[in-house]
Amino acid sequence: MELVEATRKDVELLAEHWYALATEMEPYDELNEIAYDGPEPAESGVEGWLDSDDTTAYLLTVDDDIVGSLVLSVGTHPSRTNSESLDIVDLFVAEAHRNEGYGSAALDAVEQLARDRGVDYVEVSCEWHNDGARRFYRDNGFEPKRVTFTRRVD
Repeated sequence: MELVEATRKDVELLAEHWYALATEMEPYDELNEIAYDGPEPAESGVEGWLDSDDTTAYLLTVDDDIVGSLVLSVGTHPSRTNSESLDIVDLFVAEAHRNEGYGSAALDAVEQLARDRGVDYVEVSCEWHNDGARRFYRDNGFEPKRVTFTRRVD
């Protein structure tokens, strides 16, 4: 598995991956409800990722087949000794390719990118009730660091 940096020609595919991942997150909390019925409206957000200097989108490829995608963002906390992070915004592996090690391989590639960029740590978040995602990240060496609380405003 290798990471191939995405380009403008990949916008539609990245939006499809984002939409698939977002709809998988809907059952975990009512605040995850998607506002549209398909991936097309997400394309402008994907274009924003591609235009940003702080965000990079990748395709996960195996023998020229695309098995998923990954979006990374650079983060900083200037008041901390370990201030530079590489944040996993989205990690998506197509359902047909899950449990084949591609997600773990992507995390290994992210760690190497972090080393190459000289950042201090890799960060990722997932839904609290998504036991599968929490187990996946723990099994790949991630440790819980903080909890995000939300409060719906009516």
